Amino acid sequence: MVLQPSPTPLLSVVVPVYGVEAYLEQCLDSIHADIPAGQPAAVEVIAVDDASPDRCGQLLREYAAEHPGLRVLHLDSNVGLGPARNAGLDVATGRYVWFVDSDDWLPTGTIPAVLERLRADRPDVMMIDHLRVHESGRQEVDSSSRLLHDISGVARLTDRPQLLRVQHTAWNKVVRREFMAESGLRFHPGWYEDIPFSHPLLIGAERISVLDRVCYLYRQGRQGAITSTRSGRHFDSFEQYDRLFAWLRQRHPDGRWHAELFDLMVNHFLVVVGNDDRLHPHLRRDFFRRVAAHYRRYLPSGGYPRPGGVSGLKHRLVGRDSYLAYSALRRAHRLAGRLRQPASRAAPSDAAGPAPDGTTNDRTLVQTHGNGSQ
Repeated sequence: MVLQPSPTPLLSVVVPVYGVEAYLEQCLDSIHADIPAGQPAAVEVIAVDDASPDRCGQLLREYAAEHPGLRVLHLDSNVGLGPARNAGLDVATGRYVWFVDSDDWLPTGTIPAVLERLRADRPDVMMIDHLRVHESGRQEVDSSSRLLHDISGVARLTDRPQLLRVQHTAWNKVVRREFMAESGLRFHPGWYEDIPFSHPLLIGAERISVLDRVCYLYRQGRQGAITSTRSGRHFDSFEQYDRLFAWLRQRHPDGRWHAELFDLMVNHFLVVVGNDDRLHPHLRRDFFRRVAAHYRRYLPSGGYPRPGGVSGLKHRLVGRDSYLAYSALRRAHRLAGRLRQPASRAAPSDAAGPAPDGTTNDRTLVQTHGNGSQ
C-alpha cells in the first residue's frame, strides 16, 4: 500500500500564548469553528505555550485532546512574544502564516474569506482590516483602516505607498512563508518587535493584496497593553528602529523609503512620549532626549515631508532637542483638551484619529512577559 503524502496546508495560524487563560478558549474557538468543513486540511493551527504561569498550558492540552488539528508547543522557559512567534513559525508547514494573538479573536466567516483571497491573488503579503473591541462591547474603526479601501488585485508598495501607514502590527498581515524566509525576517526580542518586521515585509513584497474586510477583533483594555503599561521597556522602541534602519541601509542603500520611515518613526515616538499611561513623568525627559538623538541620527540628507500644524511643530522641537518647549506645548494642549471635554462627550466618534498630543495612535497590545511583547 502506497501512503499518499499529507497535503500542504494553505494557511498556518500561529497563536503565541501567555497569561490569557480568560481569553484563550474564545480565540481558539473562533479559529477552529471557522475552518470550512470541506477543507480541514487547508488550515493548521499552532499554539505556542510560552511557559505561561497560569492555566494556559493545561487549557491547551485539554483543547488539543478535543481538537486533534491543534498542534501545541510547550516552551521550557518564557522567551517573550517575538521569539514565541518564531518558535511557531519554525514548525509551520502552511504556504502562508498568520500570527494571531491569543487574547484576540476572529469574526465568523474570516477563515473562508482569507483562504479564498489567498488562492485568487497568491500574494506575498495580504493585509486585512480589524476592529478594536472594548470591554463594554463598543467597537472602533482604526484611523488607518481607510487606507485599505478601494484596493483591488495585487500591487507593490510603490503603487500603494499609503499601505506603509497602516498600523504596523503582525496580526493584520498574512504572509507567504517562503517569502518571509527569503527575506530573512524574524521577530526580535523586546517590546515593539513588530517595527523591524512589518515595514520590511511591505517594502520587500512583490505582490501585496488587501482583503478589505474586518477579519480580526482586537481586544482593548486588557491588563498588559502597551497603551496602559508604564514601564521603562518603552525604551525598547529605539533599538527596534535601529534594526529597521540597519535593514533599510542594507537592502536599499539608495535611500528609498528612508524619508517615509523617518516620518513614521518620529510620529510613533511622539505617541509614546506624550502618553501618561506609558511613561512615568520622571522618564519623559530622558525619552525625549533619546527621540532627539534618533532624529539627528536618521534625518534623511534630503529632508522629509514634515507634517503641518501642531504635529509639525512637535517635529521641529524634537529636531532642536527642545524638551522644555515641548513640555509647555503638551501642557497647553492638554488644558485645551479638558476645556473641550464636555463637547467631545456630547459627540463621540467611532474612528479615533491621531491626537495632536500623541496619546491615542499606537494601539499595539503587549504580553508583559519575559523579553518580548508586541
